[in-house]
Amino acid sequence: MNTNVITSQARAAKAAEAKAGLTNGQVREAIHSEDAPPAYEAAGGDSEHDNEIIAEALAILDRRMFKAGEALMTPRDTAAFLKLKLGCYQWEVFGVLFLDNRHRVIAFEEMFRGTLDGASVHPREVVRAALNHNAAAVIFSHNHPSGVSEPSAADRNITRQLRDALQLIGVRVLDHVVIGAGEPTSMAGRGLI
Repeated sequence: MNTNVITSQARAAKAAEAKAGLTNGQVREAIHSEDAPPAYEAAGGDSEHDNEIIAEALAILDRRMFKAGEALMTPRDTAAFLKLKLGCYQWEVFGVLFLDNRHRVIAFEEMFRGTLDGASVHPREVVRAALNHNAAAVIFSHNHPSGVSEPSAADRNITRQLRDALQLIGVRVLDHVVIGAGEPTSMAGRGLI
């Protein structure tokens, strides 16, 4: 390995330690504690270089695990975002906005694509995606290529099925937004959730 890379990694690790308020001794103590995973002990985490790499890995993990997404502050913001995502399709697309417990966006996924007048939505796949994203709440959305944003009986039915399935794993359904021409329709705004 190039010594410039090692030096830059060491500097990054030192900066990460300083940012996290850790000293090398604290990293070494964490690695050798009784609670340390066996992998640390088996890897022989005694070298300074190993400790620097582990400190850098912990800093990266911290950034990834605690990265705050954008919060959608109003139903209007949410509807505008979803209309931009789904309004251009000439076939029906069902998407899910995954949110954390403070309603910050974790991810948006277009989960199902259909035809001109419908898309098959599978609750099992939505539950799996919510678990994969570690979501606390979701907002469903789909477009109506016809331009009519009025929720159909099928829309209301699948929303109930999804709400019931997600309720079993503690994920809240905040809304289901139907995208058409003009203003999107919020099912929560109409008391249908």
